[in-house]
Amino acid sequence: MSGLQDTSFIDHESVQQWIDGWSAEVAAVNLTAARHRFADDVSAFGTFADVVVGLDRLLNDQWSQVWPKIEEFCFLTEEMQVLVAPDRCMAVAVVGWNSLGIDVVGERFPRPGRATIVLQRSSVADDWKGTHTHFSLGRGVPQASHGSRSIR
Repeated sequence: MSGLQDTSFIDHESVQQWIDGWSAEVAAVNLTAARHRFADDVSAFGTFADVVVGLDRLLNDQWSQVWPKIEEFCFLTEEMQVLVAPDRCMAVAVVGWNSLGIDVVGERFPRPGRATIVLQRSSVADDWKGTHTHFSLGRGVPQASHGSRSIR
């Protein structure tokens, strides 16, 4: 990948902390807290939504449609790969995740997948902001889940 290199320990740790924090917010269906991690002009797509641009659309068209319907979400950061730009102001995390889906009769089923998350910051001293996400379910995993947890 031209222009990208393996990250240093400190950059990998800062990306992992960001991903772990977001993981907890997804698991808690805390859209309010998760919102602060992302740029206003974020672009995203996933299994549920086509390309969306803008934080409000991401929350309405993707997050609020999926997060309340799943349980036990967690990113698998111990297996995560992180690529960091030479200026250390852009990072790409490639990470698997697990969750539980709920079928129409209320039975739980494994709902694994993977994600690519692009983070940017103006300087190394700044916090990361999410600028792009792509989520996809694992092969053969049912897309529909029927949970109804409350959004925070």
